[in-house]
Amino acid sequence: MRPVVASLALSFAAFASAPLAAQAVVGTAVPPSTVPNSDPRPFRFATQASAQGALVVPMSGTALPALSGVTLDEASRAAVTRAIGDAGFKGGKKETLALRGIGGWAQILLVGTGPLPQDEALRAALRDAGGRAAQALVSEKQPVVFAVPTGLGAAAQTAEFALGYALGQYRFDRYKSDRKAPPVDPVTFVSADAEAMGTLWRDRLAAQAEAVTLSRDLATEPANVIYPESFVERTRTALAGVPGVSIEVLDEPAMRKLGMGSILGVGQGSTRPPRMMVVSYKGAGAPAAPLAIVGKGITFDSGGISLKPGAGMGRMKTDMSGAATAVATVLSLAKAKAPVNVVAVAALAENMPGGNAQRPGDVVRTMSGKTVEIISTDAEGRMVLADGIEYVVDRYKPAAVITIATLTGAAVRALDDEYTALFGRHDDLIEAIDAVGTPTGEAVWRLPLHDSYADDLRSPIADLKHGGDGPGASIGAWFVGSFVKEGTPWAHLDIAGTAWTDRGDAVTPKGATAWGVRLLDELARSWKP
Repeated sequence: MRPVVASLALSFAAFASAPLAAQAVVGTAVPPSTVPNSDPRPFRFATQASAQGALVVPMSGTALPALSGVTLDEASRAAVTRAIGDAGFKGGKKETLALRGIGGWAQILLVGTGPLPQDEALRAALRDAGGRAAQALVSEKQPVVFAVPTGLGAAAQTAEFALGYALGQYRFDRYKSDRKAPPVDPVTFVSADAEAMGTLWRDRLAAQAEAVTLSRDLATEPANVIYPESFVERTRTALAGVPGVSIEVLDEPAMRKLGMGSILGVGQGSTRPPRMMVVSYKGAGAPAAPLAIVGKGITFDSGGISLKPGAGMGRMKTDMSGAATAVATVLSLAKAKAPVNVVAVAALAENMPGGNAQRPGDVVRTMSGKTVEIISTDAEGRMVLADGIEYVVDRYKPAAVITIATLTGAAVRALDDEYTALFGRHDDLIEAIDAVGTPTGEAVWRLPLHDSYADDLRSPIADLKHGGDGPGASIGAWFVGSFVKEGTPWAHLDIAGTAWTDRGDAVTPKGATAWGVRLLDELARSWKP
């Protein structure tokens, strides 16, 4: 029987990062690189494959599963079984075992999944296995055949192997002068459901992987490359020509005319002016109110006059991760032609000290008309969100507002990097977010919002102050929520602990995580107001 091949050599060209030629570095005018990151392996989907290159076999125990379309003769299976016993391989969730010299394959990589759940968590388990395979084979030069065990699930589940592999093979190497050429031969996913897997990959998951790449790239770039104006241009390039997408950008005069004193105050100490970028996608038609995602976009956070300690300050280039996730979510939904309406706001500024910088004790007027007393200039994220919220609620009348930000160190101390802190006053929306956390692999944990926190934010000279002595993560979220009009469902995601990983995991190499792209993509599709 001739093998059926679906979605042959699906191109990953769209994943390649945008060229940097137009991104001059303020101060030197010399960009650090004009080359993109290395291209990832392309994907194929087939019903059969011959013994060539590396073979990946997911395993939930010690027994080799039945494979469709990939032949291992009796002697080869016996050799693999002996090696499993000799190595003590149990098929556990984080186990891999590489075997060479068996059955004509350059190597056979066994990837443990652990006992497979039969609920929504199955998708995450298969995605993780794909990601671990990608990271284990990062230096493998030959083609890869990924054998999907029979009876594992429908294509909606098994296609997660491909998404996991795509996420796990991410690399950011454009600034390495001596970088080694990455593998270019394809990964072929072999399954009886190859055609359905390929269709799902092409129609939905490839867009999600591309969006995660965009968000990771934006957060990984140094602050002399990504600042408010270049963030806007990089996003324009990524979304150019995507049907249903429109982009609006407010510069300083436009924001000043609208009374956006909050974001303007944050950015006034920098030579790089702030921007308010609005990216909308209409996939459900005009009558449906959009889901609004407002992302904090501080492209570098020095703390301003309330200067941060020097140790670790370089990581503050990632303080725009919320904005990166917001615009990337629109890319994911729009490229997949999702039947939803969504609008993302990237509230972009650079928080720097200087002769014109905002001071502790200053009072600013937000677009909403509320006045705010500045307590610490290092609590700037909530300030840019305030004007972003007011603008999107006033102009777009959204069905719900999600704010996402690397907002507080208190969220990190409470939840480390395992969970994103979730806040809100609308239980239906909170439950919907929690429900999509498991299948997407982006877990949340709800923290409290109590009316008594309002007392911590009372100012003697303004409508409110923007910081207090109470629980930091909850106080920050309460401040943000105070700018959402009553009656509009709202939830807040504090990703201070999850936007970056020093450890890495199955689908996320060390570095920027793009946390929230998968969760918000799923939420936009599933939540009904």
